[in-house]
Amino acid sequence: MFPTLHIAEKTTGSRGSLALLRWALVVIFLWFGCMKFTSYEAMGIAPLMQNSPIMSWIPAVFGVQGASYFIGTAELVTAAALIIGTFNKMASAFGATMSCLVYAVTLTFFLSTPGVAEPTAGGFPAISAGTGQFLLKDLVLLAASACLLLASIRPADA
Repeated sequence: MFPTLHIAEKTTGSRGSLALLRWALVVIFLWFGCMKFTSYEAMGIAPLMQNSPIMSWIPAVFGVQGASYFIGTAELVTAAALIIGTFNKMASAFGATMSCLVYAVTLTFFLSTPGVAEPTAGGFPAISAGTGQFLLKDLVLLAASACLLLASIRPADA
């Protein structure tokens, strides 16, 4: 009478799916990492860092542009590790761990950055179209990073 339902995801995914996640993350880290070397991007991330209990020390030590260089360098190292990780499990695990850390930290901005909640819609859980939605999408990037990390550390026979 009723069709049998099957859960689609039974493993971490095929190699093709993992490759799609890997290369999407590589593009993001290369692009965003390179952008951090512009004053436009440095000014854009400054308010996020200034309000963060985790990141506020970086512009205090390096200045706004120096902080952007610091983060950009970390993002480019992450991209390089993910690229090398195509052929090396250790590099893959390192790149995926770095990616997880990046997105875990940026998700904390969701709690520390003014303007995430949208007051005209009643405040939290309504989020702003700008800052709130910009930060919330990092949840799926964290999930993609975690999938790569789990696949990198899983034994070959699993």
